[in-house]
Amino acid sequence: MSSLRFHAIKESLNRSPLKVIEKGRRSAIYGSNVFNDSTMRQSLTKDAYKSVKDAMEKGSKIDRSIADQIASAMKDWALSKGVTHYTHWFQPLTGATAEKHDAFFETIGNGMAVENFGGNQLVQQEPDASSFPNGGIRNTFEARGYTAWDPTSPAFIYETTLCIPTVFVSYTGEALDYKTPLLRALQAVDHAAVAVAKYFDKNVKKVNASLGWEQEYFLVDSALVAARPDLILTGRTLIGHSSAKGQQLDDHYFGTIPNRAMSFMRDLENECMLLGIPVKTRHNEVAPNQFELAPIFDEANLAVDHNSLLMDVMDKIADRHKFKVLFHEKPFAGVNGSGKHNNWSLSTNTGVNLLSPGKTPMSNLQFLTFFVNTIKAVNDYEDLLRASIASASNDHRLGANEAPPAIMSVFIGEQLTKVLNELEGVTKGKLSPKEKTDLKLNVVGKIPEILLDNTDRNRTSPFAFTGNKFEFRAVGSTANCANPMTVLNSIMAKQLIDFKTEVDKLIVGKDMKKDDAIFNVLREYIKTSKRILFEGNGYGSAWEKEAKKRKLSNNKTTPEALKVRVSEKCVQLFEVLGVMNATEIHARYEIEIEEYALRIQIEGRVLGDIARNHVIPTAVKYQNILIENVQGLKNIYGKDFKSFAKEQLKLVEDISKHIELINSGVTIMTNERKKANRIENSIKRANVYCNKIKPYFEQIRYSCDKLELLIDDELWPLTKYRELLFTK
Repeated sequence: MSSLRFHAIKESLNRSPLKVIEKGRRSAIYGSNVFNDSTMRQSLTKDAYKSVKDAMEKGSKIDRSIADQIASAMKDWALSKGVTHYTHWFQPLTGATAEKHDAFFETIGNGMAVENFGGNQLVQQEPDASSFPNGGIRNTFEARGYTAWDPTSPAFIYETTLCIPTVFVSYTGEALDYKTPLLRALQAVDHAAVAVAKYFDKNVKKVNASLGWEQEYFLVDSALVAARPDLILTGRTLIGHSSAKGQQLDDHYFGTIPNRAMSFMRDLENECMLLGIPVKTRHNEVAPNQFELAPIFDEANLAVDHNSLLMDVMDKIADRHKFKVLFHEKPFAGVNGSGKHNNWSLSTNTGVNLLSPGKTPMSNLQFLTFFVNTIKAVNDYEDLLRASIASASNDHRLGANEAPPAIMSVFIGEQLTKVLNELEGVTKGKLSPKEKTDLKLNVVGKIPEILLDNTDRNRTSPFAFTGNKFEFRAVGSTANCANPMTVLNSIMAKQLIDFKTEVDKLIVGKDMKKDDAIFNVLREYIKTSKRILFEGNGYGSAWEKEAKKRKLSNNKTTPEALKVRVSEKCVQLFEVLGVMNATEIHARYEIEIEEYALRIQIEGRVLGDIARNHVIPTAVKYQNILIENVQGLKNIYGKDFKSFAKEQLKLVEDISKHIELINSGVTIMTNERKKANRIENSIKRANVYCNKIKPYFEQIRYSCDKLELLIDDELWPLTKYRELLFTK
């Protein structure tokens, strides 16, 4: 066994769980490192507190003099907890969070110093915009960009630093982050949903989109990862033969959590409590060493911030426990990958979940209104929804018989399908008294009873209704939730605006009663959205054929999926809603297509390095051992040696074939990569990487994995799947 692999395995086997001691109830420490509502009430003046609340709830601006008061209170609170620095914490288009720390400490002359933090530092900072992905919005010599405080997401303390959630925009005002478009989309859906909700309750003044994410991940011993260049540099294993035992016994899912993993989880959850991340659920997932963590639902903007923060915290806590967290959607071939299901709903300031049936026919008509409009929105923009979860890493997972396919569809269950069929049959125009009574009492009124027995979920569906919310299951584990949430809330806002326009036209122009108008519009939506509803097996080839007949998109790769982002229809959607302008949309497309090519480029380079510098030298070394053995047999048995060396000679031949295939494959792949790198057009370059370079990965991997089975285990240099997946 190679010395690196030997020491990695030895070190991992000698690990013992890091002892984590929790004192008292978690509820007692929840949010204690967050400048939350309770802390603000204690720290701020009445005027300052009201100003922050108005900014959070109404989007009003905070006066600079008030900002000074808030900054002073934040500083005093942070200093009382041993904090030394502050930072504007933001989410650039890198997929990670960003922060630049500045000390409160300032000199004032005469050898004296003070801690200072004013409204200017709170409200705005100036990081280098050209050093982050910007899609050509900023030139290198035009570096200025701004981070601006987002008061809707509370500041928090992490590792002696006061972190202030912010947006990130260019000097000319274009969004350079995930948060800015999300906030605009949430505002758009708020206004649109309030207008529709007032049909049913005039007291509704605000509608919040809620999000509950489910974070899946792998935990692997850091020493074992250190012996895998591919895991370190790409987040996934580019070669590696399947372990004899994988997940086929279904013995890991919901099983007893291993001691080391449990210790990590307790430490992580304790940190989450301090940071106000309301983690609730933990369990083993399907694959070995795969786990899931999920929180209580929260307002979408805050939930997105919490997920981004959580992923940072998980990395740091894992390091403390000598683990490496793998967020990649498919780190290991042959076992399930990881997703991040986004559970989404809309709730009013009056405490009503608009996607949950109520106790009266009127509240159920409200539910049906938002339910059907969601289906219609997905139907009209299914390709954009697919684009919102596109990435080089998620391409490995979608449609891999463990995750939803790349075809977007909506699952609502048999009973709700029957309800929609009933609604589809209502009379066009004014409903008869009997029809209206039957609908309200026999169809709409009985929805809560129907849903009591309609709790099943179609795990092959990318977008499923699960009782009081929709679950967007196709989102990948590495994704920033802001991307799919921006799209989902935008298309919902557009749909609700259209719905209200059509209903009002019938009420005013056709002199219809409000309920009649709503039923009429919903009926037409049901008819035009039937193609998106699918109750069957999303993994089957039959669905792929059926989806093609329905003219649903099936964009299996990221370059295919992303094209819709810059279509006239989608550009108009975002521009009309004020979520993004054309410049921002095209910039994001450029960033995402460029990132795809770069990730495939990195994987190609790493694979070439492993194949030629690890696998082939090991194969040659073992081959030489076999040749020496054959030569020894020849010396002993003379011309009859072949009958004794038959298997050795066959091994030598097989190894030579695989060495040749690997070497030729790497040579061709490298030459294709060099050609691709000379292509100036980023879209063409991404397509070449997708269609001409990436296919060589599997060819090279096949021979590498075959050699892993042929070569003496003592010589193999890379930690194997059985070690990575089953070392606790």
